[in-house]
Amino acid sequence: MRMLRSRIVCLIALGSLFAPAVPPAPAHAAETAGDAAAAGQIRINQLGFLPGSRKLAVVESDRSREFEVVREGDGQVVLHGETGAPASWEPAARDAAIADLGALEAPGRYRIRIEGMPPSDPFPVDAQAYAGLADAALKAFYFNRSGSALDPAHAGAYAHTGGHPDTEVEIHASAASPGRPAGTLISAPRGWYDAGDYNKYIVNSGITTWTLLAAYEHFPAFFRGRDLGIPESGDAVPDILDEAWWNLEWMLAMQDPGDGGVYHKLTNLRFDGEVMPEQATERRYVVQKTTAAALDFAAVMATASRVYAGYEAQFPGVAARMRAAAEAAWRWAQAHPDVAYRQPDDVHTGAYGDAKLDDEFAWAAAELYLLTGESGYWQAFERHAAVPTVPSWSDVGTLGWISLAQHPHRLPDATARERVAAAVGGLAARLTGRWQASPWRVAMQPPDFVWGSNAMALNQAMVLLQGYRLAPRREYLDAAQSQLDYVLGRNPLGVSFVTGHGLRTPQHIHHRPSQADGIAAPVPGWLSGGPNPRQQDAGDCPGVAYPSSLPALSWLDHGCSYASNEIAINWNAPLVYVAAALQQLTPL
Repeated sequence: MRMLRSRIVCLIALGSLFAPAVPPAPAHAAETAGDAAAAGQIRINQLGFLPGSRKLAVVESDRSREFEVVREGDGQVVLHGETGAPASWEPAARDAAIADLGALEAPGRYRIRIEGMPPSDPFPVDAQAYAGLADAALKAFYFNRSGSALDPAHAGAYAHTGGHPDTEVEIHASAASPGRPAGTLISAPRGWYDAGDYNKYIVNSGITTWTLLAAYEHFPAFFRGRDLGIPESGDAVPDILDEAWWNLEWMLAMQDPGDGGVYHKLTNLRFDGEVMPEQATERRYVVQKTTAAALDFAAVMATASRVYAGYEAQFPGVAARMRAAAEAAWRWAQAHPDVAYRQPDDVHTGAYGDAKLDDEFAWAAAELYLLTGESGYWQAFERHAAVPTVPSWSDVGTLGWISLAQHPHRLPDATARERVAAAVGGLAARLTGRWQASPWRVAMQPPDFVWGSNAMALNQAMVLLQGYRLAPRREYLDAAQSQLDYVLGRNPLGVSFVTGHGLRTPQHIHHRPSQADGIAAPVPGWLSGGPNPRQQDAGDCPGVAYPSSLPALSWLDHGCSYASNEIAINWNAPLVYVAAALQQLTPL
């Protein structure tokens, strides 16, 4: 994770929705992401809007400005307006005024013009504005499959031979048990590479896989019949479930059949270099069983058992197998309630350590209750549940609240239903208040600019969408839309943070295949982590400086920048969810 590559920031045209046979060609090469980051710009979602979306742009100005929207091609003015009063947005230390594009609903391609300022990026209004984005973000998981060759028919220019079969993985001393002493070889193939590296982690797979399963469970009409161009396409199973199954099979192999415990990760002892998967051949290990891994595993398997039960013909016996696995993992966690991950001295890969476990207990209990109806699980949820917060890999309790809200008829009584709705709706209302008060019209606050800040924005959007699904107040939907707008270009850097999707996108993500495949454009569909003022990688990027230490500007488009420009499966999953949700929920 400490490799350098040359920094050449360029623009690319709107990327292919699927794996391109030929990577996108650069466009407007004279402009760079650095140029676009300069103050005094009009910031807008570069992928555009659905006809019924709330359409907001940010004008970086210290005064209100008159604006007009013109149609590309014939230059016809279709809308006049005036921005709101400006205010300073603390994370970027810039003045921002909001331009509300109001009733602009006619399909087309437009720009915003303001006297004395550069015109905005062109943006479309299109009834399928986010369908391709959801597809590409989901297809990215296929590109990160472990133990699989990517063939040209499905991967285009990004095809490669497979690496990491993981059919002979060693039990690390930290993971030894009577039935599996240290040095025992087990088979744990498949799964997704976690991020820019080639290792696989149960804790991070947990929130990732659940988010994809929730996307399908909440919006099945969107995902049915969608062909992503993966090997399983056309098999009468939605591709999102086929892709999730690739990881679920690996997760199942990470459970010790002797006691139900779950290994925390499958990893090398050290990170691989900047090589393709097939060139990374170091010995692989499963490392330590932990309570967090067991509970995340239990929660995901309970959810998956519920979801895959509808596809018994295609996955015979799978739902029952996953239920049994979930219950076994829960029993292990009950017997080992406080086993936190401790990195062994000889292991130097990601830790995903988490000693606060009430949220994992609450999540697993909620999912097992919904699956089994057993009162003991509801009682466990009540013991461990806290007020919902924006979810992350280390704070997963809200996932249980969301699942309970999805199935109110399964809750014990009216009081429980009211409590769940109030908890989820209350968090959505708080985020909406932050959105309404923000000069940039985004719920992100300075402390939210952490490692993976773009995923923070999208997880906020996912919570806002739960509020809208519970009580369809338009402000919840509009606030969620603004979070996606921010990620897709309505930010002070002027970057759409999804590779291959926008006018200015990351070109040098920290992602082994994108760094080592010899192709100029990175693998498409990946969400860059985003601005991170902590800059934990600054010492590993000699001679390459972050442009700013301000929270919303601290981003570096360079392969060395694992703290701001890495990709990760748990960051892409909410991108899939939010793009699909807005596509389906936004009124026509």
